[in-house]
This record gives sequence, structure tokens and C-alpha cells, in this order.
Amino acid sequence: MAGFFGRFLGGYGAGLITTGGLRTSFFLSCRAFMEVGFGGSNCYFQALTWMDSELFYASWGFMFDSLTVTMLIVVTGVSSLVHLYSTGYMAEDPHLPRFMSYRSLFTFFMLILVTADNMVQMFVGWEGVGLCSYLLINFWFTRLQANKAAIKAMLVNRVGDFGLALGVMAVYLQFGSVDYATVFARAPTALGDSFLRLGIEVPALTTICILLFVGAVGKSAQLGLHTWLPDAMEGPTPVSALIHAATMVTAGVFRVARCSPLFEFAPTALLVVTVMGAMTAFMAATTGLLQNDLKRVIAYSTCSQLGYMIFACGVSAYNVGVFHLANHAFFKALLFLSAGAVIHAVADEQDMRRMGGLGRALPFTYAMMFIGSLSLMGFPFRTGFYSKDVILEMSWSSYSAAGHFAHALGTLAAFFTAFYSMRLLYLTFLAEPAGYRRVVEGAHESPRNMTLPLALLSIGSVFIGYVSRDWSVGMGSDFWRTALFVRPENQGMVEAEFIPAAIKLVPVVFSLSGAASAYVLYRFAPTTLWSFKQSALGRSMYTFLNRKWRFDKVYNEWIAQPVLSVGHHVTFAGLDRGLIENFGPYGIARSVQARSKRVVAVQSGYVFHYVFSMVLGATLFAVAVAVSDSLVGVDLRVLALFIGLIGLNVLRD
Repeated sequence: MAGFFGRFLGGYGAGLITTGGLRTSFFLSCRAFMEVGFGGSNCYFQALTWMDSELFYASWGFMFDSLTVTMLIVVTGVSSLVHLYSTGYMAEDPHLPRFMSYRSLFTFFMLILVTADNMVQMFVGWEGVGLCSYLLINFWFTRLQANKAAIKAMLVNRVGDFGLALGVMAVYLQFGSVDYATVFARAPTALGDSFLRLGIEVPALTTICILLFVGAVGKSAQLGLHTWLPDAMEGPTPVSALIHAATMVTAGVFRVARCSPLFEFAPTALLVVTVMGAMTAFMAATTGLLQNDLKRVIAYSTCSQLGYMIFACGVSAYNVGVFHLANHAFFKALLFLSAGAVIHAVADEQDMRRMGGLGRALPFTYAMMFIGSLSLMGFPFRTGFYSKDVILEMSWSSYSAAGHFAHALGTLAAFFTAFYSMRLLYLTFLAEPAGYRRVVEGAHESPRNMTLPLALLSIGSVFIGYVSRDWSVGMGSDFWRTALFVRPENQGMVEAEFIPAAIKLVPVVFSLSGAASAYVLYRFAPTTLWSFKQSALGRSMYTFLNRKWRFDKVYNEWIAQPVLSVGHHVTFAGLDRGLIENFGPYGIARSVQARSKRVVAVQSGYVFHYVFSMVLGATLFAVAVAVSDSLVGVDLRVLALFIGLIGLNVLRD
């Protein structure tokens, strides 16, 4: 309604309808959470038959289990608060109804994704959130950088979506169905099966799981396909909060957790998931150290936290990964919305080096961002602490090389996360003012419809981890029941409870050390940092990390430019313009035009030319009739046409 009737509703009316609809969805999600999560009343129903071609069947159905209702709470809860925040942040934008309609459509497709009972319906939601991310990132379409960022997000995600599509096809090829219940029930029967393609035999389940994980790599911005996520900051800040906190980037983690019955029978795929998640967590944490854009620092923290969730699933701790997903949604939305409040207060400035001293001007926003940063760095007794530390404990207790590798990189990432979180707080709120005087003096707190969502999210960032820990990842809890599956030999919760106390304390010590190091260096030793940056080693490190490990440079120079060059010189110039056009429509058109000109040239207007052509035609026809008995099987009409063409050529010459 906000999209079709936004001109009549106006910004206020569109915001009221979309926010009200999401609040209603949130209350219904809470009801479903109580019935399904705590009541154990799983619900499966088919609304209608969608595709039925005898060999292939897919319904439009819905599945409500513990995993689904948890995602419903996260998606609808955070989205409703971000919608409310948007009504204040975007109040002056004349296109607010269009913005609210895009956001509502985004949430709708995410709900389709998490409630689907088969992989094809899930794919509809999967592609829908990709489409809406393009529309939202490119909302300010008159900005060139927004155009580039939206196209980049679309193209990078197409790589992952291609892998997911192949994975869904492979699932149907192996199991003859795309329905979750059927596929998961038959997963153990596929042990030892393989695909034979092009003379190469590959394990069926491993291939399926890796292809499904490729889709998660694209959506959840894992190493290699992560480059779109920081650039998505070109959209409005509420878009960043929605994409990074509750919707699009969590779809990949949800995908892996939902397919746990398949991954559990593919240990090689779990190894790939663990290693990829650990490297992503470390890479993104180091990259965030030296970013200067306020939103970009938080964006890389999202990428790093997604790495934690992914490698938690890789060590078969799916419940812990989903637990961290839910916790992360609250404090990451709080961080992004607080960053939006800061940007709103300082005339849209996003460079932290031009801020400083805002703690006195924006005390409420400072408190909100401080709470969110503490949760992000895993400070004791904050929401992030209850899930991040359990992830590291589970990776250690897996007693595998991949698990210990993930634990080591995850612990280092915890140090870097605390460092750049404190750096962000110091440069933005505690340092001496470094911006324009009129901007700093004019900084003010946001209106109530922007501060209320911050207050509510801060409550979740402080208490949600403590409240939900026992029933989500506690010993003996049956909250997840059949929603998540872990083979007995992969169970590690008991071992995680009894690992050495020193191992449990390492992440906390690293986090506190990282925060203390950042504060001390930027408060008391800025000249030391400057001197190190000017050295050869410091300049190399700064350039490497500030330029994001040079992934964009590698992609642009080694992949994008060669592909564009081949596309222009071979595909476009050689095939399209050369072969296809010359022998296709343009070639035929030019040939017809040339023949037409020849025919027109025959019409000279001289009577003796016409008499000569008539005599010549009659003579040739008489000759043809005379020899027709010897031309068995030749149609006289074809022969007459041939004679006519000869006559035309003679006249033209």
C-alpha cells in the first residue's frame, strides 16, 4: 500500500502503515514463539500446490519449528524498530513512501525465506531479499557511488546464488524431492553415493553441501564474496541496520543451520565451513582496525561476526551459531542506528577523524553506542559475551585441527574487534573535536521516534543473552528439538563445559586487552602511532589494511578487467557484431537492401529494355519447356524463378 498509494498517503501515512503492520507481525511472531518454541507445537501446512509436473512437485507451504520462530522474532522485532527509526531519520526525504515500501518488501521476502518448507520456495525469498537490497542500496539513485555499490552487491550475490541454485538441483537429482522433510529424512541413505559428471566421480552429499554453502558465502559475505557488504554503506543508514542486523546477511547462516541434517553427513563440507568462517572472522576484524568511515567500521564488524556464526556451524554447534545470530541482531542494529544518529547530528559527516568531542553533545547516543560496542567486543555479562565465548569454547572442544584453527583465529579476532570498537568510541565521542566548529556546536540529540528504538535495542543488547542462554544453548535444553540435527559423535556441549578455565578466560582477556590498548594508544600515545605509520613497515601495514587486503584491486585488475576485455573484443565485437549480426538480422537486412537496389535498377523506363526482357524470358521459358522431360523431379515454379533471376542479372549488367 505504501508503494502504490504513497503519493496519497504521504510520508507520515506510509510510515504509520508499514510500522503498524510490522508491529502486528511481531506480536504474532511472539505468539508463535510461545506456542512452538516453548509449547513444542511444531506446525507444518501447505497453502496450495505451486508446481506439479509429475516428475517435479513443489508446494507453497510453511514450516514453523523452533528455528523458524526464533528467526521470526529477530526479523520482525528488529525490522519494526528500524522502521520506526526510519520515520525520523528519513523524515525530510520526499521519497519516504517508496523507501518504506522497499523496506517492507525486504522484510516480507525474508519471512518467506525463513518459513518456507521446501528449497524452491526458500529460493524465492532468497532472490527477493537480493532484489530488495539492490533497490535499497541504490535508493539515492542520483549518486554514482550508490549505483556502483548496488550493482556490485547484485553481481557478487549472483555468484553465490548460482552455487545455491546448483545445490538445489543436485538435491533434487539425489533425493527426487526439494521438500525439507523428505530430503532430511533420506539424508543418511545418500552416504557413499556419488555424482558422475564428465568422467569425474564426486561424493554426492559433500557436493550438495558445498554448493549450498557457496550461496551462504555470497549472502553472508564470507571471504572471497564479502566485498559487497562494506560498499552497501552507500544506502541510507536504516538500510545498513536492516541488512546487517536481521535480514539479508543472516540468511546464509540460517541456510546452513536449516540444512544441518545434510551437513552432518558431509564432514568435508563441515571442514570447509569451519575454515572459511574462521578466516573471514580474522580478515574482517583486521580490516576494521584502520577504517575511518564510521559505518564502514561497523560493516566490517558484521562481516567478522558472521564468520563466528559460520565456523560455529562448521563445528556442529548450530544452536550456538543461531544464538549468536539472534544476539548480534540486537547490538548490531543498535550500533548502526546510533551511528545514524551521530551522522544525523553532524551534518551527514561519516569520517571519524572529523568528529570527536561528541560525548558531551550527544550523551544519550554515546551511551547507546557504548552499550552496543561492549556487546560487540564480548564484554562480560553483555549479550555478545554469552554467545561469542561459547562459540570459541565449542571450537576448542571439537578437538580437531579445523576447530583449533578456528579457535586461534577467533581469539585474535576478538582482540582486534575490541580494539577497533574502542577506537571508534574514542575518535567519535572522547577525542578533542576535530570537525568544523559550527557542526560540533550544532550537534543535537535525535527526535523521539529515533531515540526510542535505540533504548529498546539497548535493553536487548544488555539482557537478551542472559535471558535466553539457558534454553538456547544450555545443557539438557530441548528447545531446538528436530529443528537442528547433530550426530552423536559431533556433540561437543559437554566437553565445552569442562575445558580448562584458562582456555575459557583467553577470549575475555584478549577482548579487554584490545579495548585497553586502543584507549591507551589513542589517548596517551598518538605521536607513537603517527611515527609508526610513517615508517616503512607501518605504511605498508596501514595501506594493506586500509585498502581492505586489496581484494578490490585484485578483483578489478585480475578478474573484472580481463572479463570485460574478453567480453568486448570476443563476445561483443567478434560474435555479436561479427558472426551473429552479419549472418543474422543485420546481414539479412543488408542483403535484402542490396538485392532491392538491383531490382530497382532494372526499372529504367526505356521500352526497349522491357521488350528485350520479355523476349529473353520467353526464349528461356521455351527452352525450359523443351527440355522439361529430362528434368525429372524439378518443380517448374522453381525453374521459372531461376530464369527470372538470370534475366534480372542480365538486365542489371
